[in-house]
Amino acid sequence: MPSSLPRMLLAPILRLLRLSVPVSGSVPNSTTPSSFFTQFYLALIASLQRLDLSRDPRKTLHKLSQHRFTLSNILPLVFMSITSLYSLWIMQIPTFSILKLIIPSAYGLAVLLPITSQFVWPATPIFAWLLMFFCARFIPSGSRPTIHVALLPALESVLYGANISDLQTRYTNAVLDVIAWLPYGVLHFIVPFVVALFLWMFGPRGAVQYWGLAFGWMNLLGVFTQLVFPAAAPWYEIIHGLTPADYSMPGSPGGLLRIDRVFHSSGYTNTFGNAPLVFGAVPSLHSGCAVMEALFLSHFFPAYKPFYWAYVGVLWWATMYLSHHYLIDVTAGACLSVLVFYLTMPLGFKDVDQINWDRNEGSSGYEMISQGGPHRTNKDFNLDLDEEIRKLEENEGLPEDDDVAGGRDEESKIESGSSKANNGFPGKLNINTNVGQSAMVEAEGAGAGEAVKKPKIKKKRSVSWGETKVLGEQAGGGDISDQLGETTKESV
Repeated sequence: MPSSLPRMLLAPILRLLRLSVPVSGSVPNSTTPSSFFTQFYLALIASLQRLDLSRDPRKTLHKLSQHRFTLSNILPLVFMSITSLYSLWIMQIPTFSILKLIIPSAYGLAVLLPITSQFVWPATPIFAWLLMFFCARFIPSGSRPTIHVALLPALESVLYGANISDLQTRYTNAVLDVIAWLPYGVLHFIVPFVVALFLWMFGPRGAVQYWGLAFGWMNLLGVFTQLVFPAAAPWYEIIHGLTPADYSMPGSPGGLLRIDRVFHSSGYTNTFGNAPLVFGAVPSLHSGCAVMEALFLSHFFPAYKPFYWAYVGVLWWATMYLSHHYLIDVTAGACLSVLVFYLTMPLGFKDVDQINWDRNEGSSGYEMISQGGPHRTNKDFNLDLDEEIRKLEENEGLPEDDDVAGGRDEESKIESGSSKANNGFPGKLNINTNVGQSAMVEAEGAGAGEAVKKPKIKKKRSVSWGETKVLGEQAGGGDISDQLGETTKESV
């Protein structure tokens, strides 16, 4: 009997998938539906094969023992632990009171087993956010701050010169209702899963963990802000005016009430009427989620960047058209997303040109990425390419002998710098001296008294850094080592 039940169940399926896909060379770079689905199919199979199917908790405990705890990675865990424990403490569900014990037990077990921890641990901020949002209804009203009713419309009028959200609600019709409903009431709940799937299948290693971290923290901080700074949405001003609000008031679907009438249902009316957090207008998490999705897709898949931000613009309009948010709420949600996106970004993802897209880096499963990112540069690499090029350009006025000697010195410096470089450095210079050495041996065999001429370094070198894609690589595709090798061949 196999030692791993999941592996036993998945192995035949993966074998069938591998046999059913025609893998002849690389996937064609075509926009036809068949090639797209083939590429999607192959990426899904490769992602499934990279999963860690181990159920040995000792593997997780070993990773925990090797983890380096610092103040920067302990404080977020402390914050999530405090908010989650408080949410469980105030939870009042008489029929399901055992949930207070089941939720932490299930989470601890899922983190302990490698087969589930690869998904559960990176999504910890998301679980903390969902728990806090659901338990917000149980917070005693006497200990909650005053609800702000007139502040947001006043700020919007001061900052933008008018109540922009009120202007969006003055003209409505059935077509606009459906256009606003799709991004606000449907895509808002689907797109986060689609983004996570694409990052898992097509993104660089660690991208989906980064998504769970940033997306979860944005929503967690957003709900926390809504709790400490409660504010009424535009629908409250439409229904009740600027009269003071209290926490006993039910929520309202706003413009989504018209959608319920179109479909002859009461889904949105019941959902928003029983919302656990009624007065959470600022920041707008609809806006925050859309901006976070656009930031991730623009960063890792920039080809369709206009479409990502067009979706953000439509959703911004929908939030105001459906009278759920003021413009200042939308702006605050966007700013929160941008802040969290860059604060949680690993170092290996900050430079898009240096992202490691290799999908076959070992088989250790999906671990929580650190601030080092999935691809570190070598700190011992001390070659200053700008300084080397400056020295080469200074030698343009020297005699030929001095130029050759200077070229020899520069060449030896580059070789010594290259020997120190780590293979993982994405822009390192790999000087291939085999061509030059073989050429010198042939020259010595041709005549003992004949001097061997070293290849001349160009006396005038013009480098445009706007045309270089990585360090030492020209726009034409060759690097310094290729130039040295070709020059050696010409001299021979």
